[in-house]
Amino acid sequence: MSQTYSPAPTSEQVRPLFSWPKYWAECYGTAPYLPMSRAEMDALGWDSCDIIIVTADAYVDHPSFGMAVIGRMLESQGFRVGIIAQPAWDSAEPFKVLGKPNLFFGVTGGNMDSLINRYTADLRIRTDDAYTPHGEAGKRPDRSVIVYSQRCREAYYDTPIVIGGIEASLRRIAQYDYWSDKVRKSVLIDSNADILLYGNAERAVVEVAHRLAAGESIDAMTDIRGTAIVRDAVPAGWTEIDSTRIDWPSKIDAIPNPYEMKDPETQSCATQDEPATPDTVSPVRIIPMPLHRKNELDKDTTYIRLPSFNKVRNDPALYAHASRVLHQESNPHNARVLVQKHDTKEVWVNTPPIPLSTEEMDGVFDLPYQRRPHPAYGDAKIPAYDMIKTSVNIMRGCFGGCTFCSITEHEGRIIQSRSEESILKEIEHIRDQVPGFTGTISDLGGPTANMYRLNCKSDAIQKNCRRLSCVYPTICQHLNTDHSHTTALYRKARRIPGIKRVAIASGLRYDLALRDPEYVEELVTHHVGGYLKIAPEHSEENTLSKMMKPSITAYDEFKEMFERFSKKAGKLQYLIPYFIAAHPGTENEDMLNLGLWLKKNKFKPDQVQTFYPSPMALATAMYYSGKNPLKKVTYKSEKVSIVKQIEQRRIQKAFLRYHDEKNWPLLRQALKDMGREDMIGDGPHQLVPAEKKAPRGRPVAKRPGAAPAKKARPGAGR
Repeated sequence: MSQTYSPAPTSEQVRPLFSWPKYWAECYGTAPYLPMSRAEMDALGWDSCDIIIVTADAYVDHPSFGMAVIGRMLESQGFRVGIIAQPAWDSAEPFKVLGKPNLFFGVTGGNMDSLINRYTADLRIRTDDAYTPHGEAGKRPDRSVIVYSQRCREAYYDTPIVIGGIEASLRRIAQYDYWSDKVRKSVLIDSNADILLYGNAERAVVEVAHRLAAGESIDAMTDIRGTAIVRDAVPAGWTEIDSTRIDWPSKIDAIPNPYEMKDPETQSCATQDEPATPDTVSPVRIIPMPLHRKNELDKDTTYIRLPSFNKVRNDPALYAHASRVLHQESNPHNARVLVQKHDTKEVWVNTPPIPLSTEEMDGVFDLPYQRRPHPAYGDAKIPAYDMIKTSVNIMRGCFGGCTFCSITEHEGRIIQSRSEESILKEIEHIRDQVPGFTGTISDLGGPTANMYRLNCKSDAIQKNCRRLSCVYPTICQHLNTDHSHTTALYRKARRIPGIKRVAIASGLRYDLALRDPEYVEELVTHHVGGYLKIAPEHSEENTLSKMMKPSITAYDEFKEMFERFSKKAGKLQYLIPYFIAAHPGTENEDMLNLGLWLKKNKFKPDQVQTFYPSPMALATAMYYSGKNPLKKVTYKSEKVSIVKQIEQRRIQKAFLRYHDEKNWPLLRQALKDMGREDMIGDGPHQLVPAEKKAPRGRPVAKRPGAAPAKKARPGAGR
């Protein structure tokens, strides 16, 4: 049964998420769980599914799991939605278990990128998978989106395939792939999907579903925000800003358009006789990037041409330039369409989705989630669910802009916050629905703990802003830093009957928190259970400037405030700082200084990170290109030091664990190679002790039970 579809809104308008007329199948009502089998479909009275979501995660009906959010969102629009979770991928048969979907397959790699899920930063295979029953590894393929999409195409070749989730979102254009050490094509090309939804995709997936239900072909859906598609050519009537080069001369004459119609008096007889075609009546106008600000351009018919896949694959500097352009075009209020040629095809990336309003966010989180895994899993433990089952997501997005993080590329910089009422109601649901609830809410947070309801003070300024971060290099004067809404929320959450404690487990942006001591006191007094996680990431400005992180002095200020309020509350509490080794821009000398800083502050970190180049992140562009995309990229622009060899990455990581005697031989040799043997010794200002030598003529006594010394292999230790 079809329905009426109204045209997409202009760039200055947005259709409310819950304003669509419901699809006729709403008469079936709400499913207790979205079905994973034919038997469940039969029990619901369904003869078919309208939409089938294929996911690499186990199905947990909880708003922290993407497949549940999208599935329940589509169900609320009247569609019958089925789930195929973690199917075997050696054939197409498991993809037929629910039959052929009436509208489309939705394919996602799950809450984590499948490659990051399987491999460590040192490319070792992980032994577990938190999103799988019993934490069992090996239940998803590498590059899940590509593999699942291909199997869906084999199962029902003529069914539209819609891909989304973080794995697809971060691969919407050509991207450096750490696992194969090369630049890969857009996942749209490799998966043979029909359309890609990037970012938080509620608006886009609802529009795709309703337009397909109205009888429209998916090939006609070229204008939906937050989507990427493949085209054979750019349509007529558009203006191209040519950003395929980084070496434009300083003075550029306007480049004539080769497709422009000439004055009939100046045309040759041959061209006068040629009939006009639609493309020549309304040609694509091309403007070099350096001249684009001198032209009056219609944003709705202007796109930026990025360097092609072949160019960025072979020219790392052009890759860094393309990354810089992509991130500068991330504000949904002023971003332009991006186009990148892949061989003979054009990957067309529409402008980012308009963020959800508070009312729309409430609607998404108020959907009828069961807040637990599907019954098919029985009593199996799903570690990711156990970790978040008593946590509440209060907002989306992050304006921090940390270059190593993928949150901004996926969720955007504009904070989308829920209402107090919606959040408090979810806490009550947890209290009443979660089996074995003990009275503790494990987190009230999101990508960052303290960005709730923090937005630009001016809509006009926000709509024109192209900053990569609202807090780096300094906190923007137009950013609202008042934490009073968060403080009030904490207080109300604590007063809910049956709630004994509300913990804050999300990472804290401490440079922001310094602007509101009342918030810090509230946090420290009531919501820290002895330890608080924060992430200065490094101590050295050379590295911090490549991360877009604040100076270590901001950490020192916060530490003083934290300890003062802890003492006032009569509590002995500690900060747990996180640090990253081998980040682009980090020299061994920087890691030595960080190690000395850790020793001086009596920190002996156990869990430390090595930089992990995730697709599309700015730091990944630095890692691949050796260029700094935070500044204008040229062939002569700033070079960034990169650590790529596994052994060198391990040395930098060892500086973070200077206290572990297993690392001392490695660090001693590294310090010798650096010419810093002065750092070897037992002094308070030295990093690692000197190697103990046996007195002449007297062997060193072995520890009881110690194994006999082994003869060194030739070349060992290289």
